[in-house]
Amino acid sequence: VQLQASGGGLVKAGGSLRLSCIASGTPFNVNGMDWYRQAPGKQRELVASVTNGGRINYANSVEDRFTISRDNAKNMAYLQMNSLKPEDTAVYYCRARRIYAPRFDSWGQGTLVTVSS
Repeated sequence: VQLQASGGGLVKAGGSLRLSCIASGTPFNVNGMDWYRQAPGKQRELVASVTNGGRINYANSVEDRFTISRDNAKNMAYLQMNSLKPEDTAVYYCRARRIYAPRFDSWGQGTLVTVSS
């Protein structure tokens, strides 16, 4: 399974970006699609997750500003990021998981989001 993330870039504080992730190379449904981020010198952290059943979770730090969504038919996930802050600067990674056979747990290459003050 290959994941391709896109949509990162440079934005001023208060601005918005929309990240996209597509999972390809499998005919099977993806159960969970997640967005993680890793800032310089910090551990990778979960930002948001969505299951193919629509269950959504957010990190406390983004809950009122970010929105995760997905298109199950296309195995795509999106992360709409509003009211961006400099502390949101990080490499954002998408992850796709399938918990039923054939199982997989795949990561994308990351897309850089830089928020200037």
